[in-house]
Amino acid sequence: MASDHERLRALTAFDDTKAGVKGLVDAGVTAVPSIFHHPPECLPAADAELHHFTIPVIDLASDSRVALVAQVKAAAQAVGFFQVVNHDVPDDLLAEMLVSVRRFHESPVETKRAYYSRDHRRTVQSNSNFYLFQSPAASWRDTMAVAPEYARQVQRLGRALFELLSEALGLDLSYLEEETMCLDRVNISGHYYPACPEPHLTLGTSRHSDASLLTVLLQDTVGGLQVLLDDGKWADVPAVPGALVVNVGDYLQLMSNNRFKSVEHRVVANSVESRVSVACFIVPNQSSARVLAPIVTGDGSVARYRSTTVEDMFRYYRNRR
Repeated sequence: MASDHERLRALTAFDDTKAGVKGLVDAGVTAVPSIFHHPPECLPAADAELHHFTIPVIDLASDSRVALVAQVKAAAQAVGFFQVVNHDVPDDLLAEMLVSVRRFHESPVETKRAYYSRDHRRTVQSNSNFYLFQSPAASWRDTMAVAPEYARQVQRLGRALFELLSEALGLDLSYLEEETMCLDRVNISGHYYPACPEPHLTLGTSRHSDASLLTVLLQDTVGGLQVLLDDGKWADVPAVPGALVVNVGDYLQLMSNNRFKSVEHRVVANSVESRVSVACFIVPNQSSARVLAPIVTGDGSVARYRSTTVEDMFRYYRNRR
């Protein structure tokens, strides 16, 4: 097992190439470098049984507002994941986003190096693994961060979703948006998961929950996204034509006082073809001094979490491994 010093040296050497995981693949690696090796207990077992639970698919064009609120509420409470169709984000824009992300990551490394950075203040940047130097094991994934027209479409969708979730909590439709100022900016990450020579040793994205209120995900048809259910089994989140995947984040679990669940999920690696996805993280306004507090209704419930500021929550996420 490599020492901490050897591991840091290997991480630095990898990051200094500014070529990412795609650079390793282009160089013809046939073995996954040790910095990407995950502990066996974190990897999918070859004989593991997947849960056959079906992630809910919700039609936002439903004629019944009452039924729509009930569907969103049930999904957010039960599994924290659902897919939405008839969301009014144009199909051609969805297709263009996937093509653009793939085109960028598959462009020559000389083109991409100009954008490679770990400065989160940059509007457009790319890198491999947000927390490369903090994570116990690196993931087989490269990422680009952008803010195009797609962000405006997601902001509009986000407003509709927050209205449904506010209504599901028995609150005014604008409550969640106004309390968090969350639609001022949407953080977009275009992920690229190259085909992996040894997918049994690594993960595309390790097990985690999201530091967001909501995450809206556009994925291609390759598959690999899995969600962890209460029984300890993983369930696939299959690609549904025209759908966007929505999941509850940690901030919303806190604000809903544990009524809506932020569940852990991961992306498994595969040896056949590269995967592309576009994740939109809707987060509280980082410059806001407002306090995030659990919403306690008058039914005798008590706060399950302590109140905290947005700044303290962001500091926690940046410092954790």
